Amino acid sequence: MPRTIDDVLHRVTAALPGSERRPGQLGMARAVAGALDAERHLIVQAGTGTGKSLAYLVPAIESGRRVVIATATKALQDQLAGKDLPFLAEHLERPFSFAILKGRANYLCRQRLAEATREPESRGRQQALDGFDADQALPPGEVARLAAWAEETPTGDRADLDWEPAPRVWAALSVGPRECPGARRCPQGERCFAERARAAAAAADVVVVNTHLYGLHLASGGGVLPDHEIVVIDEAHQLEDTISATSGLELTAGRFTALARAVRAIVDDEQLVADLEGSGDRLRTALAEHTGRRLRGPLDPGLSDALTLARTRVERVIEALRAIDVDRSIDVAARKQRALTAAGSLADDLAGALAVPPSDVAWVEGDERAVALKVAPVDVGDVLRASLWPRTTVVLTSATIPVGLPARIGLDPGTYDELDVGSPFDYEEQALLYCAAGLPDPRSEAFDAAAHEELAALIEAAGGRTLALFTSYRAMHAALDALRPRIAHPLLVQDELPKPLLIERFATDPATCLFATMGFWQGIDVPGPSLNLVTIDRIPFPRPDEPLLQARRERARGDAFRVVDLPRAITLLAQGAGRLIRSRRDRGVVAVLDPRLATNQRYRWDIIRALPPMRRTRDRAEAERFLRALDTPGDRR
Repeated sequence: MPRTIDDVLHRVTAALPGSERRPGQLGMARAVAGALDAERHLIVQAGTGTGKSLAYLVPAIESGRRVVIATATKALQDQLAGKDLPFLAEHLERPFSFAILKGRANYLCRQRLAEATREPESRGRQQALDGFDADQALPPGEVARLAAWAEETPTGDRADLDWEPAPRVWAALSVGPRECPGARRCPQGERCFAERARAAAAAADVVVVNTHLYGLHLASGGGVLPDHEIVVIDEAHQLEDTISATSGLELTAGRFTALARAVRAIVDDEQLVADLEGSGDRLRTALAEHTGRRLRGPLDPGLSDALTLARTRVERVIEALRAIDVDRSIDVAARKQRALTAAGSLADDLAGALAVPPSDVAWVEGDERAVALKVAPVDVGDVLRASLWPRTTVVLTSATIPVGLPARIGLDPGTYDELDVGSPFDYEEQALLYCAAGLPDPRSEAFDAAAHEELAALIEAAGGRTLALFTSYRAMHAALDALRPRIAHPLLVQDELPKPLLIERFATDPATCLFATMGFWQGIDVPGPSLNLVTIDRIPFPRPDEPLLQARRERARGDAFRVVDLPRAITLLAQGAGRLIRSRRDRGVVAVLDPRLATNQRYRWDIIRALPPMRRTRDRAEAERFLRALDTPGDRR
C-alpha cells in the first residue's frame, strides 16, 4: 500500500522528544506534497511553532527529486544541517543524502595559502602576493595555524574553526567569485575546499544554501548550483530584497585597490598599476559628491569620465595579464588567472554602470571612507519570471508573508496557491499587545524622553527579561544613555559583543536586557524565562529617501504607500513581535511605543491583523500587572 504523506510525517514526528500532533504542520506538508506532484508553486504562511522545516523537508525528500533549500539566516541553515536533516536521515525509510554549500569566500583557498607559505622571491613580492603593504604583512603565526588546520579539516569552512582569524588574514587566504578562476585553471583545483563542497552538492539529494547564494545562482544563469527540480525559499519575505542585491552591481574604490595589488605581484609595470589605483581614487572622489543620492538620467560628466577612464585602464590591465608568460611558475599562472577573473568582472560592472537600463536604478551610498555606486533592478519580478518560475517548482514559506508579495516577485495569477496554517500557540492566553497610545507622535521632539520613561517602567515591571528593538542606531543609543544610569538590570547592547555571544548571555541571564536594531528583529530564538517583554520603539516604515524604494514608489504612483511602504513595515513589525512567543510555555508582553498603532485609522488595522492574535490594551498599568504576574513561582515559564 503506498505511503501517504500523513503516514510518513506521523512516523517521523513520533520519534521526536515530546512529540505532539500539529495540525498546521500536517496541513502544510499535504499542501507541499500536492504542489510538488502538480509542479505548481506554493506560498505558505506558517506561524512560529508550526514545525515548517519538517513540513517541507519530508514531502520534498519523499518526492525523490533533488531539492535546494534556500534560507535567509545562518541559524536556520545550521538547524537544517545539524539537526533536522540528520534526524530525517535516521528516521525516513527513503534514503537520501544532503550537503551544505556556501559562497567561495567562506572556504580557505589552498592556492593562496600555498603562495603565502612558500619561500618568497622577495619581501616586496610576498606582501603584494598577500595583498597588503609592507607594514601590514600577514602575521606568520596565524598563517601557520591556518596551514595546520588545512591539513586536518575536511571542509575548509571558516565556520568550522574554533578560533577567529583576523579579517585581513582570512581575506588574503580566501577568494570570492570575482577572483576564482575555477578548478580547471587552478594548480590546487583538485584539492580545493570550495570545489569539494560543490561536488558534494552536485551528488546530494538535498542541498542547503543561503538565499543570497541562490540569488547569485539565478543571476549567473544557473551556473552556481547543481541542477534541481524543487527549491524551497524559507524566510521568503526577504526574497525581493535579496534578488535586488544579487541581480545588480556594486562599484567601490576598494575593488581597484585589490586588483592593483594582485597585478603588482605579477606585472612589472608600475605605471599600469599606478593608473589602476588612480582610477579607484578618482572614482571615489566622483562618487563622494553624490553620496546618499539617486542617479537619474545621464551621468554627471565627472562621474561618467571617471567610469570611462577606469574601464579603459582595466582593459589595458587585461591585455597585460594575457601577455604574461605562465611558464614562469605555478604561482604566476594561478595569480594570473585570479587577476584576469577579477579584472573581467570589474570591466563588466564598469560597462553596466555606464549604461544603466531604464528597468534599473542607480544610487550612491556610504561615507568618505567607503562610498559605493550601486545598480539594481526596480522590479525583481521580471528577473524571476525569466530565471526561476518557468524552470523550477518553488515553495515559499515564512512566518509572515507580506501583502502583495506574489505580484512583487513576478508570480502571475493562476500559477500558484496560497495557504496560511496559523500557529499552534494560544496567543490570546500567552501574550498581551500593549500600545502606548498616550505618547507623543514619534516624529516630535518630545517623543524620545516620553518613550524612555515608558521603557523604564516596563523593564522594571518585567524584572529585566527585555528585548528592546529600535528602528535606528541613534534611537538605540539615546535610550541606552538615558536608561543605563536608571536601570538596575544588566543592559547588553548590539555590537558590544559578537551576535552569538550576545544572544547566549541574554538567554542565560534572565535579569538581562538586550538593546538592538534591525539585525535582531528576526532570526532570534530565545524561549524560556529570559524573555518576557519585547519593546518596539516605532512602526518600522522605510526611509522615504531610499533610492530603490523611491523608484518603486514612482512606479506604484498613488498606491505607493500600500504597495511599497506598508507591507514592509507590517512584515518587519510582525517579525519583531514574533521574538516573544517561541514555545507553548512562553508568556509576555509586546509593547509598541508608537501611538500611531492605536490612533491611525488609515493603516492600524492592517498592521494589527498581521500580528499574532494577542489580547490588546492601551493601559500601561495592565501591561505592568501582566508582567509582574509572570514573576510569581506558579506562573514562571
